[in-house]
Amino acid sequence: MKKLAAASLLALAIAYPTTAANPPFDTPAPIAYMEDLSSGAVLYAKDADRRIPPASMAKMMTVYVAFDLVKKGEIKLDQPIEVRPETWKKWHSQGSTMFLAVGEKPTVSDLLKGIVTLSGNDACVVLAEGIAGTEEAFANLMNQQAQRIGLANSHFGNSNGWPDEGRTYVTARDLAHLAAATIKDHPDLYKQFYSLPSFTWGKTLGAGAAISQGNRDPLLGRVEGADGLKTGHTEEAGYGFTGSAEQGGRRLVMVVAGLDSYSGRADESVRFMNWGFRSWKARPIAAKGRKIGDVDVQGGSDTTVGVIAPRDLNATVPAGTSPQMQGKIVYQGPVKAPIKAGAHIADLVVETPGMPTQTLPLVAEKEVGEAGFFRRAWQGLWSLFA
Repeated sequence: MKKLAAASLLALAIAYPTTAANPPFDTPAPIAYMEDLSSGAVLYAKDADRRIPPASMAKMMTVYVAFDLVKKGEIKLDQPIEVRPETWKKWHSQGSTMFLAVGEKPTVSDLLKGIVTLSGNDACVVLAEGIAGTEEAFANLMNQQAQRIGLANSHFGNSNGWPDEGRTYVTARDLAHLAAATIKDHPDLYKQFYSLPSFTWGKTLGAGAAISQGNRDPLLGRVEGADGLKTGHTEEAGYGFTGSAEQGGRRLVMVVAGLDSYSGRADESVRFMNWGFRSWKARPIAAKGRKIGDVDVQGGSDTTVGVIAPRDLNATVPAGTSPQMQGKIVYQGPVKAPIKAGAHIADLVVETPGMPTQTLPLVAEKEVGEAGFFRRAWQGLWSLFA
């Protein structure tokens, strides 16, 4: 059962007299979405739940699957994967390429660089086959991970986003969620692979010169704190981009899709991200470790446990305003014991008139063990009368 408990933000010294409205923004992109991951605030949404072909933005899921397997120790970054002749024949000249050669044995790390930096369709399929045997089997892994991390309206039919008669589709909201999961679940690998300015692989025909290609991320070098993620383009999908940047402790994730030119995607991505940082600001809610309230506990040595801020909590508000906010502690409860100290067991939902709701995590203040037999029996009896 979901419980709500009012938590007056006046008590947290962040109530302000003015009102606020979302800063205006207009974009030629048919689909656009922006979220402030630091506060959970959705800053902009334009047709964000429409199913669209992702083109190469689907490669973020391929990379996420690989990152997860590396983290679990099931594959290694220095593990070589041989390029099969059949794979090379199909993909050596299909769209973006890493310029892999038949019989080469790039490592998982090489292939990840070829996917993230060069958007290599060939690199995706070689990696997929090396991990799962076939691209079809790898697509199953992609869909399992998509379900696990909560991509509610996406499906993957291949590893690189190549048009497949509609089997592969996403939404802008899901792409942003995937980007956020990548950054949160695999921060070290994200930093290692997603912001390389260029990567060199392959040789030119004839002269045999090394082929170096630049990262297609339009924010790198143009927006402070930009560090990933992925562009995409097909005739069917148009030009799209999912990107992220961090400034002053605020991390934004943005998505634009359906634009009609390479330069339009680049300019609009920069303009959109700059709007997110300049037109909004962080407003302190509670310092790390501050107690926000209590939640009910079931079957524990205590009947309640305090919930505290796991980090400095901030809300996102329009720049130049100080709106009044109200908060509610929301949790599925009563929370069943045992509970570990620091476990995420509740959220602080912050509401501001005329602005998006923001959801901030709260964690258990202390450990709560299971109640003994007689205490559990007494609690059960008491609950019947209650």
